Amino acid sequence: MVDLNKYQFENMEKVSDSQPSVTTVAMEGKTQKLSLKRELGLLGAVSLIAGTMIGSGIFMSPQSVLLSIGSPGASLVIWMSCGLLAMLGSLSYAELGTVIQESGGEYIYILRTSGPLVAFMLIFSSVTFARPASIAGVALSFAGYAVAPFYLGCTPPLLVVKCVAAAAIIVLATVNCLNVRFSMSVQVFFLVAKVLALIVIVIGGVVMLVRGHTENFEDSFKNTKVGINPIGIAFFQGLWSYDGWNNLNYVTEELKRPEVNLPRAVLIAIPMVTVLYLLVNVSYLTVMTPKELISSNAVAVTWGNKVLGSWGWIMSVAAALSAFGSLNGTFFSGGRVCFVAAREGHMPDILSMAHVHRLTPSPALIFTTAISLIVLIPGDFQTIVNFFSFTAWFFYAITLSGLLYLKIKKPELPRPYKVPILIPIVVLIAAVLLVLAPIIDDPQIEYLYVTLFIFSGALIYMPFIHYKVCPGGLKKLTVFLQLFLEVAPADKNL
Repeated sequence: MVDLNKYQFENMEKVSDSQPSVTTVAMEGKTQKLSLKRELGLLGAVSLIAGTMIGSGIFMSPQSVLLSIGSPGASLVIWMSCGLLAMLGSLSYAELGTVIQESGGEYIYILRTSGPLVAFMLIFSSVTFARPASIAGVALSFAGYAVAPFYLGCTPPLLVVKCVAAAAIIVLATVNCLNVRFSMSVQVFFLVAKVLALIVIVIGGVVMLVRGHTENFEDSFKNTKVGINPIGIAFFQGLWSYDGWNNLNYVTEELKRPEVNLPRAVLIAIPMVTVLYLLVNVSYLTVMTPKELISSNAVAVTWGNKVLGSWGWIMSVAAALSAFGSLNGTFFSGGRVCFVAAREGHMPDILSMAHVHRLTPSPALIFTTAISLIVLIPGDFQTIVNFFSFTAWFFYAITLSGLLYLKIKKPELPRPYKVPILIPIVVLIAAVLLVLAPIIDDPQIEYLYVTLFIFSGALIYMPFIHYKVCPGGLKKLTVFLQLFLEVAPADKNL
């Protein structure tokens, strides 16, 4: 483990194997060092968490959860359990975020507790697969709902869906490159829109319940599939809808008063989302039979057609808006992870720079956009969900192990906020089970490929990071891109 006393808290020293040898940009004869602004308040923080969580999942995953677990009652238990797990995980991350007040989420926490090799394995898999896969998955769900009204009664062409998804990725990348405040305004606007849409679904379900439509809840646990694999896959699908619970930890350096606003935002956003998800699923199951729900390609649209009649297309628009807002939040946080890793010397120097006027990490955002568009080409939504979740919870487990290490070995570190040690232990056990359960119960060669891919990061780390082998021409390319993109090295906000 790395000794945190080496960098806590002011004038922190880097503990990675290699310092980024960035080329500073000279303007008007002066060398400039930039820093990202602390422009994220409590409202923006809540919007970032809730707005990213409420995306495509609640409109697409209910049928997958029900299909995996087998019964309406068990599916509601899964949704509630996923919300509880996300809540406990967020509280654990809130403590980490107030002890290590740096952006980067899991990457920076693993770097400071487990060392640079494990951190690089995370960033390698995150930058090349996990984060772009998440972006591609949300973009595909947005596109599917966005084009659905134009293809009533038939399945939209896959090429059209992927072109619309690519356009959404490019538009949001541009927004996030231009201005932090504007991207947060977009986040707040779409959060309001998607919450209103979910409230409409909840109200519709309540009306149907009042009218006596409770037949789908009779013997609600019948046909429940009890087994490691069905429960594990159901959790993967449910947790996809809660993905984003840790997003605020990626942008800690841009958060005002993180020691206060980080735990507050978590305690507001995640219970709100969990309650909404449960009520929306109750509404789905009130209006549709389990068979209808499982066979639906777009459960919110099916719900809308049955309840709203000719106005059912509104649900398709609402689902598209919801996914669009979630995609914006994923972009906002995802670019910061790449930016922080480059600042620590684990990615090319150009990705550690910010625009000299807009103060946004535009090179990192552009890079993330490019990889996401590549992943989008062969992308399949359900495959993305399963393997993204497997990879994510693998590194969540390592991160939580680091928190336990800090609580046991470094109790003297300042902790503006802390949780009982039982909470990270419970989440760690759940993370280990989520990683191992599908492999043990139903081994698939794809899980081996993903595992080998994660550990292949060590093969890249040794020559290029540890021994600092630099490809010829990289420095010249960095200077060219720096001038072309008008970016300069950025310091941390401390």
